[in-house]
Amino acid sequence: MEIAWELFIPAATAALLWYGGTQVVAGRLTAGDLVMFLTYVTLLLGPLEVLANTATSLQTSLASLDRTLDLLGEKDEFADTAARATVSPEPEVVRGDIRFEDVSFRYAGSDRAVLDGVSFDAPAGTMVALVGHSGAGKTTLSNLVARFHDPTSGRVTLDGIDLRDIALPSFRRLLGIVEQDVFLFDGTIRENIAYARPTAGDAEIARAARVARADVFIDRLEAGYATRIGERGVKLSGGERQRLALARAVLADPRILILDEATSNLDTESERHIQAALGEILRGRTSFVIAHRLSTIREADLILVMEDGRVVERGTHDELMASSGRYATMVVLQTDRDGPRASA
Repeated sequence: MEIAWELFIPAATAALLWYGGTQVVAGRLTAGDLVMFLTYVTLLLGPLEVLANTATSLQTSLASLDRTLDLLGEKDEFADTAARATVSPEPEVVRGDIRFEDVSFRYAGSDRAVLDGVSFDAPAGTMVALVGHSGAGKTTLSNLVARFHDPTSGRVTLDGIDLRDIALPSFRRLLGIVEQDVFLFDGTIRENIAYARPTAGDAEIARAARVARADVFIDRLEAGYATRIGERGVKLSGGERQRLALARAVLADPRILILDEATSNLDTESERHIQAALGEILRGRTSFVIAHRLSTIREADLILVMEDGRVVERGTHDELMASSGRYATMVVLQTDRDGPRASA
């Protein structure tokens, strides 16, 4: 519409000047009348342009309103189990023990089981690594931990309590998630870190950044924590965005932390910074780490090797290497492919 007005106004003015000029030459109109008419027309075109732009904005707003109403009309998440979710544990009393008890899961309308009879214990403060080929069920398992879905059969418990019995807002306050594709807002670094806890002070934000090794690059920026990073953090590198996401997770101080490919597709230096930060970030939290780069999970307390929705191997890195099974084969193949970096 703006382009149309940019073309219409000069064209209309030229047409009026031509027609008015011919009328003045013919003696049917005086020069003063022509000037006065053109002045009034010019004054009128401004409000007409505003009116046209307003109509365009109104149409855009109505489309946004329609999408908003559709969202508000969506069925409440887990509405069918909301009545039983009456437990609201306080974060300070939650230990963080996670247990899967013969858990199976299939998506609605599908006959294929994405998870099939998965059972394991993750005591409080342990790091559980999930490895396997794409489609093995790693992300689905972590989604059950986050209660994005409920099991089709079996149950997932937190400190012995079925997740379906815990009020969803209370449970989500215990949870932190850092994904491969980090979502950042077009604001300052301080605002993006504080999104996890808006009431946090500058000292707490700076501490979270130090723990996540984000201060390494923040201190080099001219505006520091007041630096605007652009939509989705476009002004930062992949490693810098990942460290901001980790700082956000540190500030939230979750009891349960899920890292979904948090170090994949990063350069060597960025991975080194993030690996250095993970040791402190994961300390004292029950964590689930999905990793294709096996060098990042050597220190995990429990490694679950998944295949076709089942746990086919479990143990520590040393135990699985000694068994010479699937995990050991994956490590050898990745070492041969990536060189020393994969086994570092």
